[in-house]
Amino acid sequence: MLDRRSGCPINLSLEVFGDRWSLVILRDMIFGGRRHFRELLNHSMEGIASNILADRLRRLLELGMLTRADDPSHKQKAIYSLTEMSIQLVPIMAALGAWGRAWLPVSEELSIRAELMEKGGPALWERFMDELRFEHLGIGVASPEGETVRAELRAAYAAVVARKAVPPIPFEQERL
Repeated sequence: MLDRRSGCPINLSLEVFGDRWSLVILRDMIFGGRRHFRELLNHSMEGIASNILADRLRRLLELGMLTRADDPSHKQKAIYSLTEMSIQLVPIMAALGAWGRAWLPVSEELSIRAELMEKGGPALWERFMDELRFEHLGIGVASPEGETVRAELRAAYAAVVARKAVPPIPFEQERL
């Protein structure tokens, strides 16, 4: 097992999440639904290097936060799944997002999901964790197609992106 500096719960948590990538990987799995190495590598907006991703995935596996299984559709692919330990991070991710929205210069499109998670509160978090349990652990009942928390978050993101993509009407033309 890993050496620990102390038994303090904050210290122990930082030993798990204190690097700059572990929470980002878990964020992409939880909110982005990414489960393959290439998805995590190619769709990370922060630009994680392949050797760092491999190292962090290995560490998260060792810590029991992820499991890895062979992908039946491709011999050389693996599917990573969240464990209950990682699924229980949803409220923490929501709190981090709320804190970031309050104190840091976030972009509207990248913070809309955090806003919805904050406003939805514990009821939304529980619903999302139940969906993740079904998706990753095979426990529970599937949510109706298109009615998942992830689908709601994606739709809100897409709406902000679409609204921002429409050029504003100049004031002079607005009066016509």
